Amino acid sequence: MKYLYKNYLPIKGEGKQWFSMKVLNKQIAPMRFVLIFSVLFTIVILSGCTRQSKVDGNHVTITNVSYDTTREFYEVYNKRFHDLYQQQTGLDVQVLQSHGGSGGQARAVMEGNNADVVTLGSEQDVNLLARAGLINSDWRSQLPNNSAPYTSTIVMLVRKGNPKHIHDWNDIIAPDVRIIVPDPKSSSGACWIFFGAWYYGLHHYYTEEGTKEFVRQLYRNVSVMDSGARGATTTFVENGQGDVLLLWENEALYLMEHYPERFDLIVPSMSILAEPSVAVVTGITEKDSTTQVSNDYLRNLYTEESQRLLANYGFRPRNEQILREFSNKFDTSIQLGTVDDFGGWKAIYTKFFKDGGVFDEIYGS
Repeated sequence: MKYLYKNYLPIKGEGKQWFSMKVLNKQIAPMRFVLIFSVLFTIVILSGCTRQSKVDGNHVTITNVSYDTTREFYEVYNKRFHDLYQQQTGLDVQVLQSHGGSGGQARAVMEGNNADVVTLGSEQDVNLLARAGLINSDWRSQLPNNSAPYTSTIVMLVRKGNPKHIHDWNDIIAPDVRIIVPDPKSSSGACWIFFGAWYYGLHHYYTEEGTKEFVRQLYRNVSVMDSGARGATTTFVENGQGDVLLLWENEALYLMEHYPERFDLIVPSMSILAEPSVAVVTGITEKDSTTQVSNDYLRNLYTEESQRLLANYGFRPRNEQILREFSNKFDTSIQLGTVDDFGGWKAIYTKFFKDGGVFDEIYGS
């Protein structure tokens, strides 16, 4: 039996945390598998017996399980929250970070990742945890804007000089264009990418069949489909593969800030209004006495200071006044569809992303 491992390894340089992908194929013999399983089982049992409390006097530890492209933002936000909260309450709060494809992160929490809060790429991923009883069913009403403290959208990144003359979605279905994207089965960013393309298709091909054929042509041009958004960025930026990368706006803005001589940013005429969601994992926090700190951690995302920090890291703040302050950064002329245009997340997941759904039909063909 062959196992495929994808490891993200830090690259040193100028203090920026980037990740490159190392793929290992290993043949594991049955006896070795039994040995590995026995060791892991022992570790799990021992760690369960020696689990330390998250609250130790004035010291509190919480874990934020998030999606791929929020790493850099939360590194700064966590430090600011620590200092502010210690000043206000006297508590010393350490926030641990976990990042990956949003769908995979949600499943990891279901399988035992000890998360206090989730800050995931879509409502669907949080609903998965709510159905499992880990998050309150009314989580959307616990914070403003349906518990989505910022928005984003999907844009395109091309090689400097735009050699393939890409300006909109229709240009990337040309037969000589190689596209890099993440996988909708494991990445919320990939789901938003799919709907950015689908929304454009509905407005240019008018029927569902016409739209389906347009999106089918787009995915025929996909040369690499990574498990997460950051993996797709690594493939395009560091490995030099592909002509166009479809990605979160904040990731594109970060790359343009640090590599302006290597890439051009393309904002399509139409895209999707992405609303990443946040929630407290009460199924864990109520056992660990971290519910109050976790709620405060998420509520702090709505303060003016945090909204400006979000904007600085390429996320569109919910605060309209602050969004206007960053009008030179965000193209607000782009026409954005919403999940409501497709019937909401429950209908979307059932129709498009369940096994045998529209995505499987398109990509499988």
